[in-house]
Amino acid sequence: MYHRATFLAGLAALTLAGCSTPAMRYPNATPEEVAAARYVDSGPSRLTLYTMINNRSDSGAHSSLMISAPSQRVVFDPAGSVRARNVPEVDDVLYGVTPEVAEFYARAHARETYRVRIQSVEVPPEVAEQALRAVQAYGPVSQTRCTQATSTILSQLPGFEGISRTWFPNSLADQLAQFPGVTDRVLREEDSDDKQLAVAAFEQSAGPDGQPNQ
Repeated sequence: MYHRATFLAGLAALTLAGCSTPAMRYPNATPEEVAAARYVDSGPSRLTLYTMINNRSDSGAHSSLMISAPSQRVVFDPAGSVRARNVPEVDDVLYGVTPEVAEFYARAHARETYRVRIQSVEVPPEVAEQALRAVQAYGPVSQTRCTQATSTILSQLPGFEGISRTWFPNSLADQLAQFPGVTDRVLREEDSDDKQLAVAAFEQSAGPDGQPNQ
């Protein structure tokens, strides 16, 4: 039998691990900053689900979604705790997701206590654009609701109607794994448990254009 106490304990774990207010919250970027940061990936339109997993308990801690659309690539990081001054953000949508930013985002979450499950699937351009519009319209997400928000977005997309809305990151990842064409890998690193150290290093490495110096 599933007990209410178990459910509340799971929500508490989400709050502590990933779906929480970041230590440094920057104001929403201006439309001009968002436009200047726009990055278009040269590859096919694609959705990438990130699932942060506790290495000790194997419980899911956070969900987020990278959208590579024809118009631009963004990361929907609902109630996320990785924010950098050189990555414009508006209501939990991160803009200017270049390859360097995408790598930073994934590796900032992978550390001694957490691993990142990364699932990617190619989608028609119009589906990616629909996903982009959906996350831009979603608005800021409350703590503990990261997976609820991410699963809601996915379940509304053509071809992904079979996704059930859920609070639990591992459940969402396991659902997506059943869809054809999904690639699945796990990123592990042994960095400090403090994500803000990775954020600070990324901010300090940025040049005048906001991208890391080579």
